[in-house]
Amino acid sequence: MMKLSPGLLLFGASVTTVIAAVGVGLFILGSPMEERARRVDDRRVADLKGIAAATDLYWTRHSRLPESLDELTDEPGVRIRTGDPANSEIYRYQSVDSTHYEVCATFERESGETSSDPASNLWAHGSGRQCFQLKAEEITRNAK
Repeated sequence: MMKLSPGLLLFGASVTTVIAAVGVGLFILGSPMEERARRVDDRRVADLKGIAAATDLYWTRHSRLPESLDELTDEPGVRIRTGDPANSEIYRYQSVDSTHYEVCATFERESGETSSDPASNLWAHGSGRQCFQLKAEEITRNAK
C-alpha cells in the first residue's frame, strides 16, 4: 500500500475545491452559452424598444404610422437597428390599424416576468418568434 504525502493530499484537495467552485459558479450563473443567449435576447429587446421610440417620433412628426421599417429608417434623426444581432434577420414591423403596430423578433430563451407591475413586463417574452403590439404615442416636450 502506497502512503500519500501531505503535499499530495493538499494538492488533491485544492484541485477538488477548484473544480467544485467552477461547477457551483456555472450552476449559479449559467453556462457561457446561456449567458450569450441572454445577452443577445437583451439586445433584441433593446432594438425593439428603439424601433418603438422611433415609431413614436415618426407618429409625432407625421400623425401616421410608417408603412415599413425602411420608411422609419429614412426618417431624419432616426438611428435604429433593424436586424437581429445573431443572424441579421430583419425584425418584423407591421401596422395593425391607424394607431397600433406590431414588432416581432425571434428569441433564444424565455425572459420571464421581472416585476409584478404589468407595465414593466411589456417586453417579457417566451422563446421563439414573439410579437409585441404597441400603440403609437405622441412625444411631448416638458415645459420648464
